Amino acid sequence: MSNQTIVALLYDFDRTLCTQDMQNYAFIPSLGLAPGDFWKIANDFGRQEKMDSVLAYMYTMLRESEKRGLPLTRQQLNHCGRSVSFFPGVTDWFRRINQYGGLLGVQVEHYVISSGLREIIDGSAIAGEFREVYASEFFYDGQGRPVWPRLAVNFTAKTQFVYRINKGVLDVSDDRTLNDSMPDDSKRVPFSNMIYLGDGLSDVPCMKMMRAYGGQAIAVYQAVNRRGVEQLLRQGRVDFIYPADYREGAALEITVKNIIRKMAVSQQLYEENAVQLRAIQQ
Repeated sequence: MSNQTIVALLYDFDRTLCTQDMQNYAFIPSLGLAPGDFWKIANDFGRQEKMDSVLAYMYTMLRESEKRGLPLTRQQLNHCGRSVSFFPGVTDWFRRINQYGGLLGVQVEHYVISSGLREIIDGSAIAGEFREVYASEFFYDGQGRPVWPRLAVNFTAKTQFVYRINKGVLDVSDDRTLNDSMPDDSKRVPFSNMIYLGDGLSDVPCMKMMRAYGGQAIAVYQAVNRRGVEQLLRQGRVDFIYPADYREGAALEITVKNIIRKMAVSQQLYEENAVQLRAIQQ
Protein backbone atom coordinates (compact mmCIF):
# COMPACT_ATOMS: atom_id res chain seq x y z
CA MET A 1 0.00 0.00 0.00
CA SER A 2 1.09 3.59 -0.57
CA ASN A 3 2.35 5.46 2.50
CA GLN A 4 0.14 8.38 1.55
CA THR A 5 -3.27 8.36 3.19
CA ILE A 6 -6.09 7.95 0.67
CA VAL A 7 -9.54 9.31 1.47
CA ALA A 8 -12.41 8.33 -0.85
CA LEU A 9 -15.55 10.40 -1.25
CA LEU A 10 -18.39 8.33 -2.69
CA TYR A 11 -21.39 10.11 -4.19
CA ASP A 12 -24.82 9.24 -5.36
CA PHE A 13 -25.55 11.54 -8.31
CA ASP A 14 -29.25 12.34 -8.75
CA ARG A 15 -30.44 14.80 -6.09
CA THR A 16 -27.07 14.54 -4.40
CA LEU A 17 -24.86 16.42 -6.87
CA CYS A 18 -27.48 17.40 -9.47
CA THR A 19 -30.86 18.82 -8.58
CA GLN A 20 -33.15 16.09 -9.97
CA ASP A 21 -33.09 12.80 -11.86
CA MET A 22 -30.56 13.23 -14.67
CA GLN A 23 -33.00 12.02 -17.35
CA ASN A 24 -35.35 14.89 -16.48
CA TYR A 25 -33.15 17.64 -17.89
CA ALA A 26 -33.00 16.76 -21.57
CA PHE A 27 -33.77 13.12 -22.37
CA ILE A 28 -37.38 12.97 -21.16
CA PRO A 29 -38.32 16.36 -22.67
CA SER A 30 -36.93 15.07 -25.99
CA LEU A 31 -39.71 12.45 -25.88
CA GLY A 32 -42.36 15.12 -25.44
CA LEU A 33 -43.15 13.79 -21.96
CA ALA A 34 -43.18 15.38 -18.55
CA PRO A 35 -40.81 13.69 -16.08
CA GLY A 36 -43.68 12.50 -13.91
CA ASP A 37 -45.34 10.81 -16.89
CA PHE A 38 -42.16 9.02 -17.96
CA TRP A 39 -41.41 7.71 -14.48
CA LYS A 40 -44.99 6.54 -14.04
CA ILE A 41 -44.74 4.57 -17.31
CA ALA A 42 -41.42 3.04 -16.21
CA ASN A 43 -42.55 2.22 -12.68
CA ASP A 44 -45.90 0.78 -13.78
CA PHE A 45 -44.11 -1.38 -16.34
CA GLY A 46 -41.65 -2.61 -13.73
CA ARG A 47 -44.40 -3.56 -11.29
CA GLN A 48 -46.47 -5.23 -14.00
CA GLU A 49 -43.55 -7.34 -15.20
CA LYS A 50 -42.02 -7.83 -11.73
CA MET A 51 -38.82 -6.32 -13.08
CA ASP A 52 -35.95 -4.60 -11.30
CA SER A 53 -36.76 -0.88 -11.31
CA VAL A 54 -33.44 0.10 -12.93
CA LEU A 55 -33.86 -2.39 -15.77
CA ALA A 56 -37.45 -1.21 -16.15
CA TYR A 57 -36.49 2.43 -16.65
CA MET A 58 -33.67 1.49 -19.05
CA TYR A 59 -36.08 -0.58 -21.14
CA THR A 60 -38.63 2.24 -21.04
CA MET A 61 -36.03 4.64 -22.42
CA LEU A 62 -35.47 2.30 -25.37
CA ARG A 63 -39.15 1.61 -25.96
CA GLU A 64 -40.37 5.21 -25.73
CA SER A 65 -37.60 6.39 -28.06
CA GLU A 66 -38.43 3.67 -30.58
CA LYS A 67 -42.15 4.52 -30.46
CA ARG A 68 -41.34 8.06 -31.53
CA GLY A 69 -38.78 7.08 -34.14
CA LEU A 70 -36.08 8.92 -32.21
CA PRO A 71 -32.48 7.71 -32.37
CA LEU A 72 -31.01 6.72 -29.02
CA THR A 73 -27.22 6.57 -29.09
CA ARG A 74 -24.36 6.96 -26.66
CA GLN A 75 -23.53 10.28 -28.28
CA GLN A 76 -27.07 11.56 -27.80
CA LEU A 77 -27.07 10.55 -24.13
CA ASN A 78 -23.67 12.18 -23.61
CA HIS A 79 -25.16 15.33 -25.13
CA CYS A 80 -28.01 15.15 -22.59
CA GLY A 81 -25.38 15.40 -19.87
CA ARG A 82 -24.61 18.97 -20.91
CA SER A 83 -27.99 20.04 -19.58
CA VAL A 84 -27.49 18.63 -16.09
CA SER A 85 -27.77 21.34 -13.44
CA PHE A 86 -25.80 21.03 -10.21
CA PHE A 87 -26.29 22.30 -6.69
CA PRO A 88 -24.46 25.50 -5.70
CA GLY A 89 -20.72 25.00 -5.41
CA VAL A 90 -20.55 21.52 -6.96
CA THR A 91 -18.52 22.43 -10.03
CA ASP A 92 -15.54 23.69 -8.00
CA TRP A 93 -16.10 21.48 -4.93
CA PHE A 94 -13.66 18.82 -6.09
CA ARG A 95 -10.80 21.26 -6.61
CA ARG A 96 -11.30 22.75 -3.14
CA ILE A 97 -11.51 19.39 -1.38
CA ASN A 98 -8.50 18.05 -3.27
CA GLN A 99 -6.45 21.10 -2.33
CA TYR A 100 -7.41 20.76 1.32
CA GLY A 101 -6.44 17.11 1.32
CA GLY A 102 -3.12 18.01 -0.26
CA LEU A 103 -2.35 20.41 2.59
CA LEU A 104 -2.77 17.49 5.00
CA GLY A 105 -0.73 15.09 2.90
CA VAL A 106 -3.90 13.22 1.95
CA GLN A 107 -4.78 11.95 -1.53
CA VAL A 108 -8.50 12.58 -2.04
CA GLU A 109 -10.35 10.49 -4.63
CA HIS A 110 -13.94 10.91 -5.81
CA TYR A 111 -16.26 8.14 -7.02
CA VAL A 112 -19.84 8.01 -8.26
CA ILE A 113 -22.14 5.11 -7.33
CA SER A 114 -25.46 5.82 -9.07
CA SER A 115 -28.56 4.14 -10.41
CA GLY A 116 -28.60 6.80 -13.12
CA LEU A 117 -26.94 6.47 -16.51
CA ARG A 118 -23.18 6.62 -16.94
CA GLU A 119 -23.60 7.98 -20.47
CA ILE A 120 -25.32 11.10 -19.14
CA ILE A 121 -22.82 11.51 -16.31
CA ASP A 122 -19.96 11.22 -18.83
CA GLY A 123 -21.40 14.15 -20.75
CA SER A 124 -21.80 16.38 -17.70
CA ALA A 125 -19.60 19.26 -16.62
CA ILE A 126 -18.03 17.32 -13.74
CA ALA A 127 -17.36 14.00 -15.49
CA GLY A 128 -13.59 14.42 -15.30
CA GLU A 129 -13.55 14.79 -11.52
CA PHE A 130 -14.05 11.10 -10.70
CA ARG A 131 -11.53 8.29 -10.47
CA GLU A 132 -14.35 5.93 -11.44
CA VAL A 133 -18.06 6.16 -12.22
CA TYR A 134 -20.22 3.19 -11.29
CA ALA A 135 -23.62 3.73 -12.85
CA SER A 136 -26.15 1.94 -15.02
CA GLU A 137 -25.06 1.73 -18.64
CA PHE A 138 -26.11 0.31 -22.00
CA PHE A 139 -24.06 -1.97 -24.25
CA TYR A 140 -23.95 -0.61 -27.82
CA ASP A 141 -23.71 -2.31 -31.18
CA GLY A 142 -21.39 -1.28 -34.03
CA GLN A 143 -23.76 1.52 -35.03
CA GLY A 144 -23.74 2.98 -31.52
CA ARG A 145 -27.26 1.76 -30.69
CA PRO A 146 -28.03 0.41 -27.21
CA VAL A 147 -28.92 -3.28 -27.38
CA TRP A 148 -28.49 -4.61 -23.84
CA PRO A 149 -27.82 -3.37 -20.29
CA ARG A 150 -24.09 -3.41 -19.68
CA LEU A 151 -24.51 -2.61 -16.01
CA ALA A 152 -27.58 -2.06 -13.84
CA VAL A 153 -26.91 -0.48 -10.45
CA ASN A 154 -29.88 -0.88 -8.16
CA PHE A 155 -29.98 0.29 -4.56
CA THR A 156 -28.60 -2.82 -2.88
CA ALA A 157 -26.07 -3.51 -5.66
CA LYS A 158 -24.39 -0.22 -4.80
CA THR A 159 -22.58 -1.85 -1.91
CA GLN A 160 -20.58 -4.04 -4.32
CA PHE A 161 -18.81 -0.96 -5.57
CA VAL A 162 -17.90 0.18 -2.07
CA TYR A 163 -16.05 -3.13 -1.71
CA ARG A 164 -14.33 -2.56 -5.06
CA ILE A 165 -13.08 0.83 -3.94
CA ASN A 166 -12.00 -0.64 -0.60
CA LYS A 167 -9.87 -3.32 -2.28
CA GLY A 168 -8.80 -1.25 -5.29
CA VAL A 169 -10.46 -3.71 -7.68
CA LEU A 170 -12.17 -1.14 -9.90
CA ASP A 171 -12.77 -3.29 -13.01
CA VAL A 172 -16.40 -4.49 -12.82
CA SER A 173 -15.54 -7.59 -14.85
CA ASP A 174 -12.99 -8.73 -12.25
CA ASP A 175 -15.03 -10.69 -9.72
CA ARG A 176 -12.28 -13.18 -8.89
CA THR A 177 -9.93 -10.61 -7.36
CA LEU A 178 -12.81 -8.86 -5.65
CA ASN A 179 -13.76 -12.08 -3.86
CA ASP A 180 -10.20 -13.09 -2.97
CA SER A 181 -9.29 -12.95 0.69
CA MET A 182 -7.20 -9.87 1.46
CA PRO A 183 -5.71 -8.75 4.79
CA ASP A 184 -7.23 -5.52 6.05
CA ASP A 185 -3.88 -3.74 6.00
CA SER A 186 -3.51 -4.57 2.28
CA LYS A 187 -6.79 -2.93 1.25
CA ARG A 188 -6.23 0.22 -0.78
CA VAL A 189 -8.85 2.45 0.89
CA PRO A 190 -9.95 1.39 4.40
CA PHE A 191 -13.67 1.79 5.07
CA SER A 192 -12.66 4.17 7.87
CA ASN A 193 -11.25 6.50 5.19
CA MET A 194 -14.51 6.70 3.22
CA ILE A 195 -17.23 9.34 3.19
CA TYR A 196 -20.54 8.54 1.46
CA LEU A 197 -22.84 11.37 0.34
CA GLY A 198 -26.41 10.58 -0.68
CA ASP A 199 -29.90 11.98 -0.45
CA GLY A 200 -32.34 9.35 0.77
CA LEU A 201 -33.57 5.80 1.16
CA SER A 202 -31.88 4.54 -2.01
CA ASP A 203 -28.54 5.28 -0.34
CA VAL A 204 -29.29 3.56 2.97
CA PRO A 205 -27.43 0.29 2.19
CA CYS A 206 -24.21 2.22 1.51
CA MET A 207 -24.79 4.59 4.43
CA LYS A 208 -25.37 1.67 6.79
CA MET A 209 -22.20 0.05 5.48
CA MET A 210 -20.20 3.21 6.22
CA ARG A 211 -21.46 3.39 9.78
CA ALA A 212 -20.88 -0.33 10.38
CA TYR A 213 -17.24 -0.26 9.20
CA GLY A 214 -16.04 3.06 10.52
CA GLY A 215 -16.68 5.40 7.59
CA GLN A 216 -18.93 8.46 7.55
CA ALA A 217 -22.36 8.89 5.97
CA ILE A 218 -23.79 12.29 5.05
CA ALA A 219 -27.26 12.97 3.64
CA VAL A 220 -27.93 16.17 1.72
CA TYR A 221 -31.39 17.57 1.19
CA GLN A 222 -33.61 20.02 -0.62
CA ALA A 223 -36.82 21.35 0.90
CA VAL A 224 -38.80 18.54 -0.74
CA ASN A 225 -36.93 15.72 0.97
CA ARG A 226 -35.81 17.38 4.20
CA ARG A 227 -38.26 15.48 6.42
CA GLY A 228 -37.15 12.13 5.02
CA VAL A 229 -33.49 12.97 5.58
CA GLU A 230 -34.20 14.12 9.13
CA GLN A 231 -35.82 10.75 9.72
CA LEU A 232 -32.60 9.03 8.58
CA LEU A 233 -30.69 11.00 11.19
CA ARG A 234 -33.20 10.16 13.94
CA GLN A 235 -32.96 6.48 13.03
CA GLY A 236 -29.16 6.52 13.20
CA ARG A 237 -28.73 5.72 9.51
CA VAL A 238 -26.51 8.73 8.78
CA ASP A 239 -23.94 10.70 10.74
CA PHE A 240 -24.81 14.17 9.45
CA ILE A 241 -27.41 15.96 7.34
CA TYR A 242 -26.96 19.25 5.47
CA PRO A 243 -28.63 21.32 2.79
CA ALA A 244 -27.27 20.46 -0.67
CA ASP A 245 -24.98 23.49 -0.66
CA TYR A 246 -21.40 22.71 -1.71
CA ARG A 247 -20.16 26.29 -1.73
CA GLU A 248 -16.98 27.36 0.01
CA GLY A 249 -17.58 27.91 3.72
CA ALA A 250 -20.96 26.15 3.76
CA ALA A 251 -21.68 23.73 6.60
CA LEU A 252 -21.26 20.71 4.35
CA GLU A 253 -17.76 21.73 3.28
CA ILE A 254 -16.70 22.50 6.85
CA THR A 255 -17.79 19.07 8.09
CA VAL A 256 -16.24 17.17 5.19
CA LYS A 257 -12.94 18.96 5.78
CA ASN A 258 -13.13 18.15 9.50
CA ILE A 259 -13.70 14.49 8.68
CA ILE A 260 -10.76 14.42 6.27
CA ARG A 261 -8.56 16.02 8.93
CA LYS A 262 -9.67 13.42 11.47
CA MET A 263 -8.93 10.61 8.99
CA ALA A 264 -5.48 12.02 8.31
CA VAL A 265 -4.63 12.20 12.01
CA SER A 266 -6.05 8.72 12.67
CA GLN A 267 -3.87 7.29 9.90
CA GLN A 268 -0.78 9.03 11.28
CA LEU A 269 -1.44 7.63 14.77
CA TYR A 270 -2.04 4.15 13.35
CA GLU A 271 1.27 4.25 11.49
CA GLU A 272 3.11 5.57 14.55
CA ASN A 273 1.69 2.71 16.63
CA ALA A 274 2.75 0.19 13.97
CA VAL A 275 6.32 1.57 13.95
CA GLN A 276 6.56 1.27 17.73
CA LEU A 277 5.24 -2.29 17.70
CA ARG A 278 7.77 -3.31 15.08
CA ALA A 279 10.57 -1.68 17.09
CA ILE A 280 9.84 -3.58 20.30
CA GLN A 281 9.40 -6.87 18.47
CA GLN A 282 12.86 -6.76 16.91
